[in-house]
Amino acid sequence: MAKIQVILTQDVAGQGRKGDLITVSDGYAHNFLIKNKKGMIATEEELKKIENRRKREEKKLQEDKEKSIELKKQLESKKIEIGVKIGENGKLFGAITNKEVSAAIEQTFGVAIDRKKIECNIKSLGEHTAVIKLHTDVKAEVKIVAKAQ
Repeated sequence: MAKIQVILTQDVAGQGRKGDLITVSDGYAHNFLIKNKKGMIATEEELKKIENRRKREEKKLQEDKEKSIELKKQLESKKIEIGVKIGENGKLFGAITNKEVSAAIEQTFGVAIDRKKIECNIKSLGEHTAVIKLHTDVKAEVKIVAKAQ
């Protein structure tokens, strides 16, 4: 049974993800993968294209990570103050949401951060910490000061 190398052009269950190089039987490659446009025969030219694409993606990921580290330093350099309404007994009405934290960061630093990347649980006055996921490897811990308006 002849085996050939195929580059996947789509994710294939049980075989691999798009861009993976796999070794499969000649029949499976021609009758299923290539016929259904899920793969192509691995030539040297195609392998070089994949390698170049992979290098570009790695470089872009590294640049994104470096930008995230710089942003982390910037965000952790200052405290962010958020004015909140309080009741007679000194408790907050509701809580400070990640949407409010996102707006305060944009106002303070001029940087838009998706509220879904912010984790905070602020239900009282005082200083709190919000965790912001900037990159898969980079998290910033921003100091939030909740003060009465």
